[in-house]
Amino acid sequence: MPPIHARAAATWEAVRASYWFIPSLMTIGAAVLSVALISFDGRVGAEWIREVPFLYGNRPEGARAVLSTIAGSMIGVAGVTFSITIASVVYASGQYGPRLLANFMDDRGNQVTLGTFIATFLYCLLVLRTIRTAAEGEGAVGEFVPHVAILVGLALAVASVGVLIYFIHHVPESIHVSNLVAGVGRDLLGKVDTLFPERIGEGNATREADGEDPESPLPDGFYDDAQRVAADGAGYVSGIDADAVLRLACEHDLLLRIRHRPGDFVADGDTLVLAWPPDHVTDETRDAIRTAFAWGAKRTARQDVRFLIDELVEIAARALSPGVNDPFTAIACLDWLGAALKDLAGRDFPRPERYDDDGALRVVAHPTTFEQFVGGVFGQLRPYLASDRNAALHALKTIGEVAGRVADERQRVALRHEADAILDGADATLALEADRLSVRQRHTEVTRLLSGRVGFEAMTARTDWIGGTA
Repeated sequence: MPPIHARAAATWEAVRASYWFIPSLMTIGAAVLSVALISFDGRVGAEWIREVPFLYGNRPEGARAVLSTIAGSMIGVAGVTFSITIASVVYASGQYGPRLLANFMDDRGNQVTLGTFIATFLYCLLVLRTIRTAAEGEGAVGEFVPHVAILVGLALAVASVGVLIYFIHHVPESIHVSNLVAGVGRDLLGKVDTLFPERIGEGNATREADGEDPESPLPDGFYDDAQRVAADGAGYVSGIDADAVLRLACEHDLLLRIRHRPGDFVADGDTLVLAWPPDHVTDETRDAIRTAFAWGAKRTARQDVRFLIDELVEIAARALSPGVNDPFTAIACLDWLGAALKDLAGRDFPRPERYDDDGALRVVAHPTTFEQFVGGVFGQLRPYLASDRNAALHALKTIGEVAGRVADERQRVALRHEADAILDGADATLALEADRLSVRQRHTEVTRLLSGRVGFEAMTARTDWIGGTA
């Protein structure tokens, strides 16, 4: 079976996460259920309900009143539910950042709640139209009351009340900053597991622990002769079908150099891939390679771990801004970012080269490195950490905890660079000498830990800040 088209996969992901998809499925299901139960009622008749006294069969007028009440109530509650959701989205977007809008729109609780009310409304409406009195049924089938369908409508009404209670609880929970940060953090840790397994690719050597990465073994004149595969649209790269790229390279005997990663912005005509040798590249090949890339109007977390990091960084930066001044929210973000960096520190990052089963170089795709992730976290937060003593101390604590997981000297250098930058910023920004002294002391201990002069276990036993509070 050929791999799933990258753009089709991206479209399906967007549809599945949209606010309307689950409610639409539930509404269609309610319509099908109403037709099935009405047909069932037409077959079994109304005699059975007289033998079950506690069910109390309805006459046509009573059945219409019950269903009309349920339908009218449900559409009203659905409107209130939608209004509450929009109000929550506006509040959260303004308080924590507009990029969190998608987190609320694809929240399954909000989708199921709206879907339950709309599905119940439509179900009652479709059942209501089939109820007939004896006078209305003259010349046709006489009086008809779908008792089973009405009982199911009552059950849906009871379920809707339960869903409403859940929704009233769920909305304030979902906009609580601790839950919001934890949700993004869990997504980030899940993406780390998905995109960074212990080994990526068969037979790919991981980069050397000492020295710089050697130049990729590209043929001489590669960049002069390689053919460009240009983007046929503008937007953020949301996904790359790596299996399809490798398969196409093998089928057409090509060496492909991927120029962009998920999360990068590409304009119409920008180079997505360089393909070599040039005489193997046709228009059909270009089209096939191009379809392995998907992009859209906004960044998504489907293959872009950096996007989730940026979301937490944005929340932390807003929390540390003078207008908000909430360092404890920033500290919570640092905790989750630190957990992701600890996880990444224990991963084997692959070399850029990808080989086929015969050992031939087919694809060169530079992954995001641990050092770039460290820069994306602390580098972006550096201006905000410098002005807050609590956040600066916690950031240094996070660096110290991550240091206990790293084994690569380049990773230590990246962490040491960020620790030095936080110290420089705090020295230049903090007004009180006592605060600057606290940051210097913390920085000294982190530097000792990164230098290897003191082991992590020894430092943990000697201090109360690694694994403790700031």
